[in-house]
Amino acid sequence: MAVPSRGPRGNRKNQNPRRKKRVYHRRKVCRFCADSSLVISYKDPKSLRYFITERGKIIPRRLSGCCAKHQRTLTHAIKQARTIAFLPFVGSVEIR
Repeated sequence: MAVPSRGPRGNRKNQNPRRKKRVYHRRKVCRFCADSSLVISYKDPKSLRYFITERGKIIPRRLSGCCAKHQRTLTHAIKQARTIAFLPFVGSVEIR
């Protein structure tokens, strides 16, 4: 008796090795939209430090999770705080 052909990959259902699993990414919510009591101010460098890297760069919107409106005000506040010297323009650079 002849056995029916299973094809080149056999009888494995949904086990294609080239297909990657879908990764579920949780949508980030703007913390300033969620909590209206938080205020973005250049006078508060402690809260602005969460939005700059250790090298002194401003963290982009897709990583910080802020909406466009609050990202713009954050960027403006960070730049003001840098001008007044509340925040550094450049982080600590190691010399090798």
